[in-house]
Amino acid sequence: MKATNVLVPVAGGIALGALLLPGTALADTTVSPSTTPVGGTVVLTATNCNPNSGDAIFHVTGPDRDQNVRSTTAAAGGGLSAELFTAGFTLGTYTVAATCGDGTADGSATFTVTPIGGAQAGGRTDTGGGTLAAGATLLVTSLGGAVILARRRRHAAEAATL
Repeated sequence: MKATNVLVPVAGGIALGALLLPGTALADTTVSPSTTPVGGTVVLTATNCNPNSGDAIFHVTGPDRDQNVRSTTAAAGGGLSAELFTAGFTLGTYTVAATCGDGTADGSATFTVTPIGGAQAGGRTDTGGGTLAAGATLLVTSLGGAVILARRRRHAAEAATL
């Protein structure tokens, strides 16, 4: 059995898995809380933006908005942040896409504006867990396939020598 018959599919699976896994770290814009009543305040954070490269621009789009918000402070955990007051916003879901001062995109996140008295929740709405799970599944599947292929070839080689 040639080692390349096993190594090529394994290497391909590992390479593809390696491409999918870091995707969750590349896009790291958060909105907290992810749900706010009309007139509430949300904090927009672009965690991968370097404050030394200039201000981050948060592009907010939704049912009645298409506006840019400039970062105002360096975020406690790193990156840049801005507060957005939702007075006058229409109820619905809004998307925030961040661009760092050096022009690189820092991903996007969403938040929802609810009626006054609506439930409030915090944190990021999309943690990228699906991408992480897909990459891990692909990696494990390729390794499992390589083991099965190696066992079949070894049994075929033993049968041929009998």
